[in-house]
Amino acid sequence: MSNSSLATYTLISPNKNSPRNHKIDTISIHCFVGQVTAKRGCEVFQPSSKQASCNYVVGYDGSIGLCVEEKDRSWCTSSSSNDHRAITIETASENKAPYKVTAAAYAALLDLVTDICRRNGAKKLLWFGDKAKTLAYAPKSGEMVMTVHRWFANKSCPGDYLYNLHGEIAAEVTKRLGGSSGTTQATDNLYRVRKTWADAKSQVGAYKSLANAKRAVDSHPGYAAFDGTGKQVYPEPETSFRPYQVQVTTANLRIRTGPGTNYAATGGFTGAGVFTIVEESPGTGSTAGWGKLKSGAGWISLDYATKNGTSSSTASKAVTVGSTVTIQAGAVYGGLATSRGAKVPDYVSGKNRRYTVKQIATHKGVQEALLKEITSWVALSYLTVV
Repeated sequence: MSNSSLATYTLISPNKNSPRNHKIDTISIHCFVGQVTAKRGCEVFQPSSKQASCNYVVGYDGSIGLCVEEKDRSWCTSSSSNDHRAITIETASENKAPYKVTAAAYAALLDLVTDICRRNGAKKLLWFGDKAKTLAYAPKSGEMVMTVHRWFANKSCPGDYLYNLHGEIAAEVTKRLGGSSGTTQATDNLYRVRKTWADAKSQVGAYKSLANAKRAVDSHPGYAAFDGTGKQVYPEPETSFRPYQVQVTTANLRIRTGPGTNYAATGGFTGAGVFTIVEESPGTGSTAGWGKLKSGAGWISLDYATKNGTSSSTASKAVTVGSTVTIQAGAVYGGLATSRGAKVPDYVSGKNRRYTVKQIATHKGVQEALLKEITSWVALSYLTVV
């Protein structure tokens, strides 16, 4: 048995049985009850006194940690028989009901579950939503099923937020496993009437007839009709879009091939910095929608981006070649040298030290400026034009 190459951190817990006594045919998703990183989540399961573990931890930032190898049984669902056949995944969440998870965590969760299923020979992930039916079902070749902790203990885990997404997770993972590429198309010809595509809970109906969907929209102010890909078809969205720049503060914001977590990850991350958005689209896994990067690298969730301006012309004036700038406190060096990530000394930063931007380039997904006076690269997000 192999482990997922998506794991960005490994810290094996002593709380396990090695090896497991059943083939892997089950996925059990949990809520961590805390917005932890994968690293911190794995650390929680290190003490033997904890008497608990999981196979993977998904962090709030989209990081993925390996806590117990897939060949071994974790101690996670309060059921030995379930743990022996399941890959268990703790997902960072809010610490109160309904234990909501971030868009980055949800996107990483979908990627991880898809990878687990694929490596274990599954082409279909099943969610029955019923304990008795699930436990009585013998997965066929190429199938895996989903179980939840609340079926085996007096707990709300995985929380209502993730529990209510299990059907969507199963459907999305199955589509990815069955597709020849990472992108997916609609599986039906229904027009869904919602406030936004991302707000599935606001849906008032799904219609085969566009005319019927339009009538539903007309009787529900503030709603719109979307096709199966999430494209708004009625009323027609405004087309007066103008590119703008956003500030990204997380280093682990995944870039995807299309606008939604139902599109494959490119394998790249933005890093922290300023980026230009040239197109917007609603899509699965993001409340604020998705933005297409000017670089052509792909799409990012706008849940983790702060809008800096209303147009590319306005935003580009912030920092350009020739600009005089100061370096904000707490800045780190960029570039590709070994000094990348090192803190800029206090005597170099501050309002009283001014520098000239000699060049602007993108390094590891981050827009950075080469400052003439110190011959060093610094992310645009750390610079202030004076």
